[in-house]
This record gives sequence, C-alpha cells and structure tokens, in this order.
Amino acid sequence: MHESSEAGVDHGLFGPGSVTWRVMGEPVLLVGGIRALLLQALHPRSMWGTAQNSELMDPAAAWARLTRTVEFVRVRTYGTEEEVERVGRRVRRMHAKLTGLDMRTGETFPIDDPENLLWVHMGEVDSYLDVARRAGVPLTPEDADTFVDEQRRAAEVVGLDPADVPATVAEMQEYYAQMRRRVWACREAREGLRRMFSPAVPRQLLPLKLAAPGIGVLTVATLPRWARRMYGLPGLPTSDLAATLTLKGLYRTSQVVPERFRYSPDAQRARRLTRARETGLATWSIAS
Repeated sequence: MHESSEAGVDHGLFGPGSVTWRVMGEPVLLVGGIRALLLQALHPRSMWGTAQNSELMDPAAAWARLTRTVEFVRVRTYGTEEEVERVGRRVRRMHAKLTGLDMRTGETFPIDDPENLLWVHMGEVDSYLDVARRAGVPLTPEDADTFVDEQRRAAEVVGLDPADVPATVAEMQEYYAQMRRRVWACREAREGLRRMFSPAVPRQLLPLKLAAPGIGVLTVATLPRWARRMYGLPGLPTSDLAATLTLKGLYRTSQVVPERFRYSPDAQRARRLTRARETGLATWSIAS
C-alpha cells in the first residue's frame, strides 16, 4: 500500500496532502495534457509505435482514443489502488504484445521499450508541472520536486522501475538535456500537430472544434523552445512570455468560477478530502 492510504482508506497512488491532487484538478491543466502529446510525439519510435498500433492517425477514431487516454489519467490520479492496478495491468499487457517498425532503419522494436515508456512519462510530468507553475498554481520549488517524485508511482503503473525515473526537477532537466540530441519531429508528429488545429470531434462537441485553433496556438507556445524549433516553428522568448501571461489569465479567470462548476467530480472529492485532512491535522496540532 502507498502512504496515501490512511487508516485503511484507499486513496490510490496519491491522496490528501499530495501535490498531485493539488495540481491535477485545475482546468488550465487541459493545456498541459495537449502539450504532453506534442512533446511525446517528438520521440520517433514512440510516435511510430503509437501510429502503427492505434487509431491515432484515423481522424474518425482519434477522438475515442483520446478519451480513453484521459480516462486512464483520471483513474491513475484519483482511483483506488485496485482500480489503478486494473487499468495498469491492462495497459502493460496490451503494450507487451505490440511492436513497432523503425521507419529509418527497418528494425522492429517493442512498444514497451523502457526508453519509450520513460519519454512518454516525462512528457506528461514536464507538461503538467510547467503549465501549472506558469499559470500561477501555488507551488514552491519543494512542491515541484515533490510532484516529480510522486509521479514515479505513475511511472510504475505502466511498467517502469521508479528507481530509473527522474525524481526531482533538476533530474528531469538533465534527462531532457540528454534526450534532445536523440529526438526529432517525424512526418507523423508533424501531421498530428497540423490536425490539432482542426480536430475531428463528435457533433455535440463542435464548440471545441471552433476553439481548437486558439487552444492550439497557446499549447504550441508553451512547448520548450527546442521542441518548437523541431516542429519548424519559431522558438522565440516573446512566445514564452505571451504563453505565460495567457496561462496566468486563464487560471485567474477560472478561480472566480464556483468549485462545483470549476472542478470535475473527482477533483471536487479530492479537494474535500484534502481540506478534511488539513483540518484534522490542525486540530491534532492544537490538541497536542
């Protein structure tokens, strides 16, 4: 059992008091999720493996695949340990059966190659944390390190050894400094970027399609400069500043929305449990 389980209550991988629960429910993290997809696509084998074994490149089916990914992240973040293990086991079993074809060398590689899994994992961690910090979600440097460390539990779900996963912001930065020399935007990654500006969505979500160009421009601007340049886009400091100001504006605007509308049911529950825990700790501190 993880430390988040208190007095027999199963809060899953994280639980009340975790930085993950504090960060992941914020609506502005939608930008972080899309940013993660663009960053993950820059590892050619990760992109080829996904494109060759899923419906990602089929516009008619891509939305359904995206919703499955969102559901996986939801369960991993808020589900019980049993629920997390169930979805993790399904993903690990599926990945273990699949292989990809390296379009440069003609070599076949396993989808669950640790390098691929780690790249995908770090794309999520870096993206969620970067967007949260730039948006103004209250996080100290220690909180940021804790978030990266907590996410090693998520890495274990997909089959990684937590000991091989960066545990601090500094280690994450070192990881990217090493990997930048080994990644680039393949044709499939560039196609994914293009389609992001006009996604195929169900009719009932047509407003999302109309908003896609604006969301796409913002998301691309949040990417690291080196990643934007790999996509053939400007990597200018002015883009960084504009993206940060926009994220701050979105976060501040969201804060005036009542919690029952601002947060998903899972995030609302997480916030209630966190407040209850904080109240209990404060009461215990006074009593002692």
